[in-house]
Amino acid sequence: MNGTRVVVLGAGIVGAACARELALAGGFQVTVVDRGGAAEATTAHGEGNVLVSDKGPGPELRLAQLSRRLWPEALAAIADGPSGGTDAVRAVEWDPKGGIVVATTEAGAAGLTGFAADQRAAGVRAEVLDAAALAAAEPHITRDHTAALHYPEDAQVQPAAAAAALLGDALAHGAALRTGCEVLGARTRGGRLTAVRTAEGDLAADLFINAAGPWSGRLAARLGAPVDVRPRRGDILVTAPLPPTVFHKVYDADYVGAVGSSAEDLQTSAVVESTRGGSVLLGSSRRRTGFDDRLRPEVLSAIAAKALRLFPGLAGIPVMRAYGGFRPYVPDHLPVIGADPRLPGLWHATGHEGAGIGLSLGTARVLRDLVHGTAPETDPAPFRVDRPAVLGAPAPSEESA
Repeated sequence: MNGTRVVVLGAGIVGAACARELALAGGFQVTVVDRGGAAEATTAHGEGNVLVSDKGPGPELRLAQLSRRLWPEALAAIADGPSGGTDAVRAVEWDPKGGIVVATTEAGAAGLTGFAADQRAAGVRAEVLDAAALAAAEPHITRDHTAALHYPEDAQVQPAAAAAALLGDALAHGAALRTGCEVLGARTRGGRLTAVRTAEGDLAADLFINAAGPWSGRLAARLGAPVDVRPRRGDILVTAPLPPTVFHKVYDADYVGAVGSSAEDLQTSAVVESTRGGSVLLGSSRRRTGFDDRLRPEVLSAIAAKALRLFPGLAGIPVMRAYGGFRPYVPDHLPVIGADPRLPGLWHATGHEGAGIGLSLGTARVLRDLVHGTAPETDPAPFRVDRPAVLGAPAPSEESA
């Protein structure tokens, strides 16, 4: 692998994590390419979730557990590394504050209790909170609930800063960055991808990693190896700064169902958490609208209504702004990680939907091991490219930006 040229296509957090992992591994000449700026698209429009609480037993949970272990290790290494990254790590705002999941109906309580039992069997810490314990943990939360669970392993980061820290460490270890450089097509030789065509000319390499998030499907099609990664939109409300009001990541039991739904129509659930600056983030929504980036008042209203069910005291609090972004959705709800068997030289690291922040480090570690030809810590087979959900053709309306 010594001197292997790698081009990472996408400078969001997954691309940054992959670039860092390969740069630190040695033997790779890494270049990160993005049609815009680093971490300015999907990564900048998320909440920064690093979660295990929303994942049932299976491959995604195992990837999340690997990533959760790697996050503090990576931040410590960056702080001590050649980039002098103490300030960058501080900006990441790593906060292992834990999550609380609340059910407000008897059916929701039954579902949550069963879900947590399965998670515990898979090694997730899920602690039952009675009414007094919930009130102590979240004094402003509704008293109208039927069950509550505490997930101490859940954490949060400032997503754009986290991506910048990972990318900065990659650059400090020899990687290069090219922004404003859109990939237009492929150059092949003997059936192998040898270069990508860009507006600035051809860019040759030995390996190309498709880490373009929601645009991965369109990019892969341009390279001649389409994958079914589609945009799924999410929107978030941001309140004016408040005194300490929400102390964990708090969401209702409907959230897990919304994450796992394949419905094209609007899915909403209450997700409420504070930032270091005092603002409260209110989510969440999921809807398939292609790359339509318009904010919809009815969606924002639905988000607010769900949030008020958990925190009635937020009624009347000013909303400072709203924003939305696209998440890379795959029909079977699993990431796509590994080599493309149709086009040697092309690899994929995409399809994380709303979990890309949390799963980025685990994804990068798995990809590094696969490139090296060693067995990853977690089984990569469920994430392989040549599975039916990935090789289906994306809907044409969802391919255009």
